Parts: sequence; structure tokens; C-alpha cells
Amino acid sequence: MPDGRGITFPRGFIAGAVAAGVKDGTPDRLDVAVLASPVPCVAAAVFTSNQVIAAPCVVTRRHLGAGRLRGVVVNSGNANACTGEQGERDAVAMAAAAALLVGARCEELAVASTGVIGVPLPAERIAAALRGLELAVDGGEAFARAIMTTDTRPKVAEREVRVGGRAVRVGGVAKGAGMIHPNMATLLAFLTTDAEIDAATARDLLKGAVGETFNAISVDGDTSTNDMALLLASGASGVTIDRETRPAFAAALREVCGELARAIVADGEGATKLFEVRVRSAASAADARAAARTITSSNLVKTAIHGADPNWGRILAAAGRSGARVDQRRASVRIGDVPVFVQGAPVAFDADAVRRIFERSTIEIDVDLGIGEAEARAWGCDLSAEYVRINAEYTT
Repeated sequence: MPDGRGITFPRGFIAGAVAAGVKDGTPDRLDVAVLASPVPCVAAAVFTSNQVIAAPCVVTRRHLGAGRLRGVVVNSGNANACTGEQGERDAVAMAAAAALLVGARCEELAVASTGVIGVPLPAERIAAALRGLELAVDGGEAFARAIMTTDTRPKVAEREVRVGGRAVRVGGVAKGAGMIHPNMATLLAFLTTDAEIDAATARDLLKGAVGETFNAISVDGDTSTNDMALLLASGASGVTIDRETRPAFAAALREVCGELARAIVADGEGATKLFEVRVRSAASAADARAAARTITSSNLVKTAIHGADPNWGRILAAAGRSGARVDQRRASVRIGDVPVFVQGAPVAFDADAVRRIFERSTIEIDVDLGIGEAEARAWGCDLSAEYVRINAEYTT
């Protein structure tokens, strides 16, 4: 049964974390983490679509192309982005130090970083700290804490599913609270499974799960330079994912990703509320996703929700500028259980009832585009003055 270990819940994985003082030389918090398997794992990943891409993403993509992986090493406190050729050398050195700990080749380790952009990575400090790191089956929670930056709490999820009468496990951890608007990738998310799965299937399932979960969230509309989602499959369960068993496994993977994605939005920098937007009757799935994401990332919508202002017109306006087709004569908007715009016309509604809905910690918004049959969901958070304070003081 699930036990809160996250990435070490599936069989065949160990993890741990150590305080290296990555950001300023003061080792006062966990900030370097390693996940490892005793056997080479089938691996799949997706990366940021930002054209300014961090060195760890470049190195990990290269290592993925060399074959299976034995694990990943991650640091917080420094993004190792916009650091030139030295940044790549430092990312490789970080992977090499972790490989020595794991007993693997350097190219068998993925590497990821998160933190301030444009600051050289203290690779020697990280390597020294890794020499004292102990890996264990119960190290998943420490791993989750070590990868946090402005997060206020770790993000951990896991599922166990019966496949052909046998148990298969999926686990995951993620970090993210700001610079969150994934595009063909995700924040930093690490997923594990003990299923036997081929590389092509792993890539396909990961991309699909990310598209429906991490790519459907937004905190501030900014896509990071370091976004990465990595899936490792140890095969330790002995259960093969094939055409028959794929649906059950895909659902479990999607549930883990969805739980992590919603946890990121709920912990958004300065956020006090999580809201879900469900778009219906769109001309296509792409239109539905575009409208839902535009609404969740609209600063006007986010501030209205923060202030409990029943200004529903901002929601429909965001859908209208999303690029999705909208039939204004047939469109509808509902906030919670209160209709505010029905079949192309505003309706009398209880403004205080909408205010009370917006005062909740979790809010549902339903938008009907009046065109077709496609639908999609997206998640966002409110925009507060605290978000401005956090990011005005990020490097200081």
C-alpha cells in the first residue's frame, strides 16, 4: 500500500539527500539529492521548450540518448542556466560525482538543477557533499525536500495498481511554486515505476500524462529554462506493460502526475486559492486546452479571484483572446454552481454567492464555448501581493 515514500515506493529504487550549501556555501538545508537503481532503467523525459535551456537539460538529453539510466542527481539553489560551456562541464561533473556514489558510469546519470539563473554552479562543493550521502529505500521524502526552492512543502504522490492480478507501483516527486507555465514539458518532476516497459511506450505514456496534467497548470505564466520530467522504470515487479495492461498503468501514471501538478499550483508563490477551469463544447481538444490555460494564466482573472470580485467578464474575455473559437451567442460561464452567462446572455445572479465561492480555497469554473464537443481542464492559482514580494526579493 502507498506509504508516502514517493519515488522509492516502487520496488528497485533508493534515494537520499544532503546539505551542500549550494546557494551561498552555508549547508543549512538539504539541497542535493540522488535517486538510484541497482539496475539500468528504461528512461523517458520531456524538457522545457524555452530556447534558453539550462545545462542540466542539455546534458540529460545527451545521456538519455546513450541508453538506459541508473538514476538522477538534483540540486536546488542554483539553476546552472545561462552559464555557458562551463555550465555543461559542471553538470557533467555533478553527474560523475553521483555516478561514483551509485557505482555507475557518468552517462547513466541524469542531472537537474533549480534556483537562480546565471550563477556558476559550485560543482566541487556538490561533489564533496555527495561523498557523504547515504541512499536508502526510505529516502524519497528527503529527496523531495532537497529539490525545493520557494516551495513551502514537498510534493509527493504514489499509486499501486493491479495489472493482470499483480501489483505495479508508480511514484513521483516534483518541485515548483514560481516560474510555472509548462509548455511541452514540466517543472522538475521525477517519476518511477517497477513495471517492465519499453522505451517507446515509456516516452509515449509520459508525454501523454504530462500533457494532461503538468501542461495544464499555471502559476505566473513563465516557462522555466530548467523544466524537466523524467520517468525511470526498474522492471522490479516483473509485470510487463503491453497493449492489454497499458490502460491501467497509464491511468496510474496520469493520477500521480495530476496529484503533483495540483500540489504545485496549490503551493504557488503567494497563492491562497486553487481554481480549476473546465472548458466544454470546444471545436477541438487544442482549442479547449488553449482556452482553459489562457483563463488560468490571466492576471485579471487571478486577481479577481484573489479579491473575491465577481467580475465574470474577465473569464469570458480570456477565453475569447485564447485563439480558440468561441460562439459568443451560445457561450456560457458558471462559477461554482452559479450561472452568470448563459447561451450568449448575462443573467441575474447573486453576487454575494459568487464572492463566497471565490473566498474558498478551491474553486471550480465552467466555460462552454458553444462550438463543438471537445473539452479540457486546467488549474491555476490566485495572484497576490505576496507573489510580488517573493519575486522582488528572489536573489536577495
